[in-house]
Amino acid sequence: MKRFLPLLGAGAMFLGPLPLDLAAQAQPPRYINPPSLVKPTGYTHVVVAPDGRTAYVAGQVAFDSTGQIVGAGDFSTQAERVFQNLRRALTSVGGSLDNVVKTTTFITDLKNVPALRDVRGKYLDSRRPPANTLLVVSSLARPELMIEVEAIAILPQGVRFTQ
Repeated sequence: MKRFLPLLGAGAMFLGPLPLDLAAQAQPPRYINPPSLVKPTGYTHVVVAPDGRTAYVAGQVAFDSTGQIVGAGDFSTQAERVFQNLRRALTSVGGSLDNVVKTTTFITDLKNVPALRDVRGKYLDSRRPPANTLLVVSSLARPELMIEVEAIAILPQGVRFTQ
């Protein structure tokens, strides 16, 4: 359904009607919590915007689906699990790690950057890496956690939700 909005303002001339596509705004965001990820408390793992193509993935940490930490004390093992969890989150909305355009990475020790690069290189396309912000923080949600990564992805057209 198309509607028209006249462009009028103080001292402005009437320029004619502009179409507004209200159908794109009618669909609400979709909130997805894949069963392959830990049950969240107070947040959602994946939110797909009303456009159906932009997916926001909450920061993923090294939890298995039951909430147990994977790789306590081992940065590389935790990083592997984090990227596996990102993949699980995106798969639940018909996407993949190839669709990621932006990540924000939180680590608790700068010495782990080389290991982070190694693990990230296994999961993300080095020819088209997403934009990234790296932050070194004093702590994450639990003291045993060493890395957290959140992502924004642009999903392929005609996406099918698995949940």
